[in-house]
Formats: sequence, structure tokens, C-alpha cells
Amino acid sequence: MQAKTVFERLRQFDAYPKTLEDFRVKTFGGAAVTVVSGVLMLVLFVSELNYYLTKEVHSELFVDVSRGQKLKININVIFHKLPCAYLSIDAMDVSGEQQIDVDHNLLKQRLDLQGKFIDETPEKQNLGESTPGQAVQNVTKSLDPARCDSCYGAESPELKCCNTCEQVREAYRKKGWAFNTPENIEQCIREGWSSKMIAQKNEGCKLFGYLEVNKVAGNFHFAPGKSFQQHHVHVHDLQAFGGQKFNITHTINHLSFGMDYPGILNPLDEVNQIADEDQMMFQYFVKVVPTIYTYIGGKILYTNQYSVTKHSRIVSQGSGENGLPGVFFMYELSPMMVKYTEKQRSFMHFLTGVCAIIGGVFTVAGLIDSLIYHSARAIQKKIDLGKAS
Repeated sequence: MQAKTVFERLRQFDAYPKTLEDFRVKTFGGAAVTVVSGVLMLVLFVSELNYYLTKEVHSELFVDVSRGQKLKININVIFHKLPCAYLSIDAMDVSGEQQIDVDHNLLKQRLDLQGKFIDETPEKQNLGESTPGQAVQNVTKSLDPARCDSCYGAESPELKCCNTCEQVREAYRKKGWAFNTPENIEQCIREGWSSKMIAQKNEGCKLFGYLEVNKVAGNFHFAPGKSFQQHHVHVHDLQAFGGQKFNITHTINHLSFGMDYPGILNPLDEVNQIADEDQMMFQYFVKVVPTIYTYIGGKILYTNQYSVTKHSRIVSQGSGENGLPGVFFMYELSPMMVKYTEKQRSFMHFLTGVCAIIGGVFTVAGLIDSLIYHSARAIQKKIDLGKAS
């Protein structure tokens, strides 16, 4: 008897009173509301589940105190009208370190004017260097390795013999002479220097790979002509091209400072610059921000992101502008570092969201169904009264 009384009192706390099956009315409007609310709950549930499964990324900003690291610059650039044989790559920084005519870790691939590869296999290729497979190489191999060829009047105590066209050019450079008659120099004729320049005159070049530089402000550039230092000034030898003008139209397929991380945006990717005139200088001023990305598994990636501004001008002597035609990147590093940390979203937050979706949609659908049902009954009563009268 006491147990029955307890159950009766407990029943009074039921917040979900049930109606008898005989008093439940099923309507077409209620069915439509049920289907719509069911579809809506499913869509919202999938959206909430997708949000839960994506990683949450927290960002922090603090002063960069890292030291002694190298900066890796990934490069993929196409010069549509500048041959590989003409192109020179140099890098230098404020610490005084210079990389002149860089060819390590960088590959060149010859293109025709339609952008198709002439050679499928990329090669490391210095300015004026003979291409593999030339018949003149067989002649070079048969020469006496102990020979001492002439430098054509440009001999010096440091360079008494010039056995290659490149050594003759270097000797001329040290003397400050113009190297504009390679067709009269035996070494250049033997190596096919002039014929190669003529053969590649109407070609383009794809250059890709990476540079490793000190983690300080600096610059790197792509320009025609062999580069060298003369009286502490960086210059390019353009005399060998006989006054030829250069079109610096280019496309930057990819440029980044370090490895990519999820969500990174490299502003210079897929940038196409058309040179409206010959002898143009394109300058990119890059602000590099050191970045740490911590994956959810604990793996840490040290990399960089950057912003950039662009400038271009004509450097023809006739325009009065000084400079060198080419593409120049001037970069400096921010003293601040950004840290991104991946975190898994809270399961309890997901569970709360799902309950809120189901409960909210169910409640709103019940109100709409009740409104439709009572409105239909009221209209039907008025119709019945009208017929009765």
C-alpha cells in the first residue's frame, strides 16, 4: 500500500504528460511539418558533426628569439621570353654573404615561346655552358689536359692560362674589357658558345628549386648576364649580348619561405607579370613573418608566411633610369613570430549542440503544427456556420 502511494506521488513529477491514443489526431499538415523538421534536423546535425571533426586552430603572437636558423626559399618561376643560357641567379644578405650565379639546388628547363618543354629533363646550367650532347664536347675531351691556351692579352698573375671560354670571359672581366667578340676566340668557337646563344635566343626558361640563405634581411634576383663583383659593386655582364634588349615577362608559379602548413596563403603564387616594354625591372618587397605550426599530434613545423608589395619600371639607358632588367626580391624579417596550435574540439560542446538542434527544431515544429491545426479548425468552424445559416 505504501509502495503504491509512493508511485502515485512520483507520477505527479512527470513533466511529459501523455495523451490517450484515442484523442490523438493525425493531419496532413502535421505530416508535412514532421518531414520538413526531420530534414532540417538532419542537415543541422551533419553541419554540427562536420564542425566537430574539423580541427580548431589557436593563434599566438610573440617576439621571435630564434637564432642561427637558415631560411629556405622555394622557387618556381617561368620566364616566357628569357632563355636559360642568358639567366643568372644571385642572392646576398646584410651579413655580407653572397651567392653569385647560383646553380646548386636550382634547375633550369628550356621552353619554347608557346611554353612547351624543349627538353623534358631539367638540367643545372651555367651561363654560356655547353649543353650535353654537343659534338664539340668530343673535341674538348681529345685536347691535352696540360695545355695552356691564350687569354688573348688578358693574362694576369692569378690567371695565366684560359683553357675555356668561361676563363677568357673571367680574364676579360678582371681587366675591365668588354667581352663582345666571342666568335674570334678559339675556346668559345670550340665550345659552341655563340651558337648556343643564338640557338636559345627565342626561348623561355622554367627555373625551380630552392635557395638556402641566412635568416637575416637580404635579396635575390634573376637577371640576364653573368654576375660578378667589381670594386665592391654587384654587376652583370651584358656586353656579350651586343646591346640586345630583354623581355622580362614572367609567371611566379610558387614562392614560399619554408614549408607549407594547412591554410597557408602565399601571395605570389600564380602571379603573372607581363612586361609591356623591354628592359623592365620588376621589384617585389617582401615582409617575412616567422611562423610555428603545431599539429594535433605534437609535431612542430618551423616555417614562414609573408606579405608583399610590387613595383616595376623601365631601366633603358634612353629613359634615364639606372638599374638592371630582371626580377628582384627584397625581403626582410619581422621581429614578431606567429604560433598556430591545432586542438580537437570539445565532445561535450558537440553533444550540447546536437541536443539543442533536436530540441529546438522539435519545439518550433510543434508550435508551427499547433498553429496550423488550430487555424484550420477555426476556419472549418466558420465554414460550417456559414453553411448552417
